[in-house]
Amino acid sequence: MRVVGIGTDITEIDRVERLIEKHPDFCRRRVFTPSEVSYCESGKKSGERYAARWAAKEAVMKALGTGWGEGVDWTEIEVLRGGAGRPSLNLTGGALKKAESLGITDWQISLSHCRRYAVAFVTAQGRDPS
Repeated sequence: MRVVGIGTDITEIDRVERLIEKHPDFCRRRVFTPSEVSYCESGKKSGERYAARWAAKEAVMKALGTGWGEGVDWTEIEVLRGGAGRPSLNLTGGALKKAESLGITDWQISLSHCRRYAVAFVTAQGRDPS
């Protein structure tokens, strides 16, 4: 496997909380998937969970080299929670097409947060060209 792209992002938790409070429908329909909303709302510290996923989506866009609105929608990048809480990614639509065009076959993702900030780091990997 070779590294095709990397991305990192740090987000202020209270900024994401204010955005969700001010525009709840927009955020829950246009930024986060239904399963992400369900997970984030299931715990006491939903702001930390939302902010970590926000940071992850931004980190993925950086690894893809797209930024916002360049053929990749926020909900096309979904952060899943696997065994023992290990995060993983599910890409669909334009995000998946962009990843495939770059030869990306696997993602590694790390999320973390404290009282004020959430951070995400992703590595996009692909097979060595033969």
